[in-house]
Amino acid sequence: MKSNYKTLGEHIRLVDERNKGLRVTQLLGLSISKQFIPSVANIIGTDMENYKIIRKNQFACSTMQVRRDKKMPVALLQEVDEAIISQAYPIFEVKNEKELLPEYLMMWFTRSEFDREACFHAVGGVRGSLEWEDFENLQLPIPPPDKQKEIVKEYNVIQNRIALNQQLIQKLEETAQAIYREWFVDFEFPNVTSSGVEMPYKSSGGEMVWCEELGKEIPLGWENERLSSIINIKDGTHNSPSPTENGYPLVTSTHLNLYDIKLTETYNISEEDFIQTNKRSKVYKYDILFSMIGTVGLVNYVLYDEVNFAIKNVGLFKTSERKEIAEYILFYLKSDYMKLYLASNPNGSTQNYVTLGFLRDMPILVPSDKTILKFEEISKKVIETIHLKTKENQKLTELKEFLLSRLATVE
Repeated sequence: MKSNYKTLGEHIRLVDERNKGLRVTQLLGLSISKQFIPSVANIIGTDMENYKIIRKNQFACSTMQVRRDKKMPVALLQEVDEAIISQAYPIFEVKNEKELLPEYLMMWFTRSEFDREACFHAVGGVRGSLEWEDFENLQLPIPPPDKQKEIVKEYNVIQNRIALNQQLIQKLEETAQAIYREWFVDFEFPNVTSSGVEMPYKSSGGEMVWCEELGKEIPLGWENERLSSIINIKDGTHNSPSPTENGYPLVTSTHLNLYDIKLTETYNISEEDFIQTNKRSKVYKYDILFSMIGTVGLVNYVLYDEVNFAIKNVGLFKTSERKEIAEYILFYLKSDYMKLYLASNPNGSTQNYVTLGFLRDMPILVPSDKTILKFEEISKKVIETIHLKTKENQKLTELKEFLLSRLATVE
């Protein structure tokens, strides 16, 4: 053991305080991403007095299924002063915060290397649990308190910047969706009246016509079409290429975020399989990916300058071939109408899925060229800003990971 390495057991102790008298009411759960989340457990008829109280700067963890999940869920409570959590979770705290800062310890738990070590020590067959004694015997470097504070401060600066960017991204996304609803659901898009004044279309008396297929009035000149009549729609491979140590990422539905893809969580396939898969469904910048299985309806707008991944069981909307309507289709796929259409999906036995034919048959309202052009001008600016902030967060995340990796060598 290095001179500044200590075992966890030297610096932590278990805490077991029960919710007697039902004094604490806020119930939290623990996610595999090492965060506290509002609990979704059914607690009807449950004796809440037996639940554990967790207080600020205390930790909760799960030692079950560590090997299976390849992660050990552990989180530090900081958002609230106290809460309750299932009695199944061990709760522990730092013995002396003047020697070891809880925030510094949480940084150590966040490292991928920590999860690998926990997984290595996990036992218990398929479930792969980690014994508490083995957890306490795990080691970490403990530099002087001032050094810990310096490291935590540097880490928090990065974390706060990422959080601010996420808030801006969410606000921009909400703004663009609000514009979409106003223009293409309420039909209050900008319209120049006969007097030369720009007014909302429907409320200013814009001419509406009855659409039999939709069962409602739509603006004059708009058409109701099948999505496949205006855009090419494909899907990814249905095969399961063998994983390789080096190669190209294979993206599935679980890897889709709105404006980026969790490429670090994919597995690699060989160049031969990559080429073969791309014969069916080559992805380009400005295409839209759509989850077809599991959590159906997740959408990703591909904004990578160079696309070096393949897709499996993912719908591919070739909006790179129709850039003039790409953003309109993007927000249509995320609309409330789309959610209702997916709810009518007749498929799904052991898990939900949609067929390629179902996606191709989706009805879509096609506005006038002038209205589409105006919407594209606005939405492109919003998405460009979102893309820049997303790329910034990717770089910040890389910097954060680099900082975490350096913890093993601090003195």
